[in-house]
Amino acid sequence: MTPRERVQAAFEKRETDKVPVCHISSSAEVASALLGRDAYVGGGKQQWREAAAHWQGEDAHQEFLERSFRDALDLARVLENDLVRVSYWRYDRKPTKRIDDYTYLYEEGREEDWRVLRYDPESEECQILPACIGLAGARAQASPTLDDLARQVAADERALADYQPGERSFAFELRARQLLGPEYAFRVGAVSVGIPLTNTDIWLEAMLLRPDVVERLLDLQVEHARRNVAFLAPLGFRYFFGGLDFAGNDRPMYSPRLFHELLLPRIARISEVCHRAGGYHLYASDGDLWSVADDLFGPLGVDGYYEIDRRAGMDLGRLRSRFPHLTCIGNISSHTLHRGTFTEVVAEALSCLEEAKRSRGIIVGTSNAFVPGTPIENVLALLETIREHR
Repeated sequence: MTPRERVQAAFEKRETDKVPVCHISSSAEVASALLGRDAYVGGGKQQWREAAAHWQGEDAHQEFLERSFRDALDLARVLENDLVRVSYWRYDRKPTKRIDDYTYLYEEGREEDWRVLRYDPESEECQILPACIGLAGARAQASPTLDDLARQVAADERALADYQPGERSFAFELRARQLLGPEYAFRVGAVSVGIPLTNTDIWLEAMLLRPDVVERLLDLQVEHARRNVAFLAPLGFRYFFGGLDFAGNDRPMYSPRLFHELLLPRIARISEVCHRAGGYHLYASDGDLWSVADDLFGPLGVDGYYEIDRRAGMDLGRLRSRFPHLTCIGNISSHTLHRGTFTEVVAEALSCLEEAKRSRGIIVGTSNAFVPGTPIENVLALLETIREHR
């Protein structure tokens, strides 16, 4: 079978010639070790790199794009992914000021719409904040208020008028599809919906005190998703990756009631958009999701689930038994890869492979990313185990 046929068979719960594979993501550090060069992939580091490249000029930004595309494809090849990721995190805007090596200011539109990008090299994480709380000095120490959130959503609503996805928005996916042809399946991140991971505390407060602001934010996300799918589906893309982290090791960050009232209707709308276009809606979150699983994975929910957190009790066999339509991606713990022994890594890989062969509907891979600090020996042990036993 081709990689694309293998992935499609997993979504249709059919038998495959060998277990399909998709490692969700990688830090730049681990990818660099695998590729033997400074790899342009990852999360916040890529956003910071793009900011720095824009600041240096058009030639530097073009070099950033070429290296990012090449390294993502090369990493997918080394990982032997059937479902290919070619785009990592981006922030494709030109900063107006460089505050320091790791901080850039974007003075776009009204002053209340300005943003600041701040990067932490040790964690490879990046924050993009309203300028009023992201700049150095006393203002940076202040937490945003509920009124700040309302103003931020209003700015996003104004920006929506100009949002129209096109070839520039998904240039890497379009180029990879043309280069690799119909043999591969491609991940496209176009349908995220959830509570922001920046300033989460105040957003959680808003779910109780200003649900109208939260609903406006979620409706914006749905409209972005609708426009993205409308552009991508006619071009042959079928696997639409979304979601946002909202749970810890023992429960979600908010109640099942709030999930049912605020999140589920928007998730259902995105699923409907994907289905009408002949595609699949996939949702990601770390943590224990069992208390909202019937909503998220039930009849109104999603088709696929990734970042499946084994350490939080999200068991592949139980998921496939309880939700027969659900396609599962991942479940080899990033924590085990980061902190575990060679034996523990091999054991987790083998257990996922065995469940995939027994249950079908499973694409094996890491639960999340190869995080910074992961021993390359553990990553190589994982890849070799899958290669030998899939």
